[in-house]
Amino acid sequence: MYEKLSQDFEQFEGVLEGALRHATQTLAGIERRAVALAPARAALQPLPEHGAGFAGALEEFSTRWAPGFSASAGPRYLGFVTGGATPASIGGDWLTSVYDQNPTAGVDSAAPDLERETVDRLRQLFGLSDAHQGVFVSGATMSNFVGLAIAREWLGEQRSISVAQEGVAALGEVHVLSGAPHSSVFKALSMLGIGRRAVHKVAMPAGREAVDLDALEAALASLRGQNVIVVANAGTVNTVDFDDLQAIAALKARYSFWLHVDGAFGAFAALSPEHAHLVAGLGAADSICIDLHKWLNVPYDSAVQFTRRRDLQVRVFQNAAAYLGLPGENPDFVHLTPENSRRLRAMSAWFSLAAYGRAGHAEIVERNVRMARRLGERLGSHPRFKLLAPTRLNVVCFTLADEPTEARIQAYMLAVRDRGEVFISSTVYAGAWGLRAAFSNWRTGEDDVERAFESLVAALG
Repeated sequence: MYEKLSQDFEQFEGVLEGALRHATQTLAGIERRAVALAPARAALQPLPEHGAGFAGALEEFSTRWAPGFSASAGPRYLGFVTGGATPASIGGDWLTSVYDQNPTAGVDSAAPDLERETVDRLRQLFGLSDAHQGVFVSGATMSNFVGLAIAREWLGEQRSISVAQEGVAALGEVHVLSGAPHSSVFKALSMLGIGRRAVHKVAMPAGREAVDLDALEAALASLRGQNVIVVANAGTVNTVDFDDLQAIAALKARYSFWLHVDGAFGAFAALSPEHAHLVAGLGAADSICIDLHKWLNVPYDSAVQFTRRRDLQVRVFQNAAAYLGLPGENPDFVHLTPENSRRLRAMSAWFSLAAYGRAGHAEIVERNVRMARRLGERLGSHPRFKLLAPTRLNVVCFTLADEPTEARIQAYMLAVRDRGEVFISSTVYAGAWGLRAAFSNWRTGEDDVERAFESLVAALG
């Protein structure tokens, strides 16, 4: 055995203690770390011929790389709807590496059943019925990809072909209807061979990112009985607007379509009694995307994908290899997602759900919503800011009151970043350049809102 590897193995407790010290010091000092910073140009070093062992590697990382990492795990990183990682989920994530299980096949470990239990607990958390079966994937983009892949196979079923066998060319023209689809939907359609141009954007009422129901029905009627895919939103990224899922699902009585719901973070409205009505009808979806790194606050990469048609899912993703076995009534995960081997990413979610339950995660959601409202109120009352939309849930969408050009918005966003107190992201909403502050971190409290607001004002100059 290589000398340095042998030494680390013999001193393995010291390796873990070194990682623990670094981790606790980092998290303890996260309030002092710049929330975001301009990345310096990295001087890439060549591969070493002889390694330095874990202690040497940790020292190099601490010196060369750690200072340039953002405090995205902290309470004032409000860009991109980025959650943090709860203590229990970090512990679970560490143990994921210790046990190093590959849950794709159930022949040698109980790990797949831990994932099944986690998915079932998530199904209960979001109020879905037993008809929805789920699986873990890497993130919202892959969750949308899997859901739309199943939808593609459903379209083939309606036309008496199997896209999985014949290829997407056999499917012919595909229509995808949506009001405000997330960029990952276009990316998924590109990867699936359906194409970005298959999306037909349906009109939305002024000041909304929710589809106009009459316009949606008119679009469905104009297709004269063709089977289509409808992508509905449970929380848009700019204004956290929600399509009327119940009303859309009711249209299935008159029109033939697959209903895919992108609820990457908006699905967590189900945890708040005040906002649960926003996701009424989620259970009527044929497939659902939910990203757990956002509001469940578990480490990257972790998302879940639900569908009512697991049989079609198997048809798409079945891995035909003698050593893997054929999918039965309870198929192995290797037959359900694009990946074959993968880490047991369900572990961090299992730990967080077991540690804090429904009530603990509901408290995070409700507190984040209160904090978003508070910041929205502060910004709305300041003469140099302007709200672009009401704060419906956990995202504040606003702009500069004077000359909100692209150049000025981008310069302001960077000025906020460089102060190191808070991070927000730029966007375009209703044709206007603006900014987003997204609340989804389990740490965020009232003091963080005040610090964020003060920094936003100071960055005006």
